[in-house]
Amino acid sequence: MSTALSANTETVRINIDRLWDSLEKMAETGPGIAGGCNRQALTDEDDKGRKLFVEWCQQAGLSVTVDQMGTLFASRPGSDPQAAGIYIGSHLDTQPTGGKYDGVLGVLSGLEVVRTLNDHGIRTQRPIVISNWTNEEGSRFAPSMLASAVFAGVYSLEYAHGLKDQAGITLGQELTRLGWLGSEPVGKRTMHAYLEYHIEQGPILEAQHKTVGVVTHCQGQSWLEVTLTGRSAHTGSTPMTMRANAGLAMARIIDAVDHIAMAHQPNAAGSVGQIKVYPNSRNVLPAKVIFTIDIRAADKHKFDRICTLVRDKIREISHAHGVAFSIEKIGHYDPVEFDADMTGIIRQAAEDMNYPHMDITSGAGHDATWIARVAPTAMIFCPCVGGVSHNESEAISPEWAQAGANVLLQTALQLANT
Repeated sequence: MSTALSANTETVRINIDRLWDSLEKMAETGPGIAGGCNRQALTDEDDKGRKLFVEWCQQAGLSVTVDQMGTLFASRPGSDPQAAGIYIGSHLDTQPTGGKYDGVLGVLSGLEVVRTLNDHGIRTQRPIVISNWTNEEGSRFAPSMLASAVFAGVYSLEYAHGLKDQAGITLGQELTRLGWLGSEPVGKRTMHAYLEYHIEQGPILEAQHKTVGVVTHCQGQSWLEVTLTGRSAHTGSTPMTMRANAGLAMARIIDAVDHIAMAHQPNAAGSVGQIKVYPNSRNVLPAKVIFTIDIRAADKHKFDRICTLVRDKIREISHAHGVAFSIEKIGHYDPVEFDADMTGIIRQAAEDMNYPHMDITSGAGHDATWIARVAPTAMIFCPCVGGVSHNESEAISPEWAQAGANVLLQTALQLANT
């Protein structure tokens, strides 16, 4: 077996038919209602997907271990038993109306890298380890990117195990019920490098006719839950000048968030995604509203500035409308710059294989965001049709998937032999 890069390994390519078949078979576990998937974290559907993945890993000769967050690590040994591994990871859980490729492409492309090395009898110096992180989406147990955050020391294991879904069931209970509560302590592994291959979840690569995205940064993200408390009153008999209308104050805050984000382009966003109104009656002014604000930016100074301006506007508008306010930070991470040496290897690999490529910033959060705190980390993006994601109509082409997976393979090979 070869133990170093050679001309032969530089021309090795993944088997796209096998990768595509694996993507289609995984989509059959937890199918959605409109062609996508509903495989939320630690549901019976997620359990089926995990078991299928483990079966495939064992068939490829990998040893699989599980940590106390239920994260799966499938390892292919290297020639140096003391060497830290090259980790390739993402997630198998989906949104309630998720697509076939978000997260799944990265995990199964990692498996395809190993299968390809097996096909060609290539042995690497360092181990290669595929990771399936638990509860990346956060659709069932908030916050998102949970297991990787615990791995990186952002949240405690006790905090994560105590999180509840809408039915009041804890994450720890579901790990136990499904048999995915492993014994390995979380975060005790040493990574030489971490790679994540993911669909872009945006329209830029397709619009620019690029096949591979070299991800240089990930936008910082702040999630705020805002509660405004006004006064219920009759919509007809209460004069406009004598109201404490929580709904109106919310509307003006939403507009302000949009204006602030637009004033700080490019690579910044401000959005409101969830709204609850009480009492939610057509002829009663809202006494209370609860809504979430999502703030993102790639530049740290810009990110901090937007966060400050949004908080100032909440305070200003609330006072102007006579409503009380509270702000709870329910999620936050600063912008991330990925490892320059690793992004250079990815860029060169795409260049060597003549794939049209470009540097790009990730607008979404990924497990790589947290792992970058504890190991050199980089990401590769695959285009997706129309930029649509978190939607059952999410689509990619086999040619796009193949290109990114080949770049992943060559990058992993170079890292695993240095």
